[in-house]
Amino acid sequence: MKKMQKTLDTFSRKRGRGRPPRVRASEVRGRADNYRFIFDQVWDRLWPPLSQALADQGVIDAFLDGANPYAQQFVPSLASLVFRVVRETKFPKRREAQINFLADSLAGLGYVAPRSSRDICARERAREKREHHIIRYEVYVECSCGFKCRSRNLACQKCEAKVDFVFAPALSVLR
Repeated sequence: MKKMQKTLDTFSRKRGRGRPPRVRASEVRGRADNYRFIFDQVWDRLWPPLSQALADQGVIDAFLDGANPYAQQFVPSLASLVFRVVRETKFPKRREAQINFLADSLAGLGYVAPRSSRDICARERAREKREHHIIRYEVYVECSCGFKCRSRNLACQKCEAKVDFVFAPALSVLR
């Protein structure tokens, strides 16, 4: 029997081109969304002592007091990272922006820089926005001017009369 040169279930031992990623982007994005939810729940209790923290121990105390059910996810492992992120010069002033900034910065768990973690989260959210959405929909019209064809921008192509969705409640959702 003849020996096969290349079997069907082989895999390449070489890795792909470029620098290997340190973290998976989808994991960072998922973790950031989870952190956003957690911080939204406890921010009113967590932020006052966290803003007054002068060292890593202050961050640990703030999380143990203000974010008690979730504290084990953040301290002591991420205490120094939290302290660095909160002390950044670009740290926002408003509540929602602070929550999003801190959550996206911590999502990399220190394997990547906080700035890179925020960039990864932004890239993943932008990619999700681009996926699977309706770009254009068309409606076939018979206009009172006698024109029969597809509409352009939900209007008659000949006389520019707008399509009225009053008689079609299912299509009014598309507007």
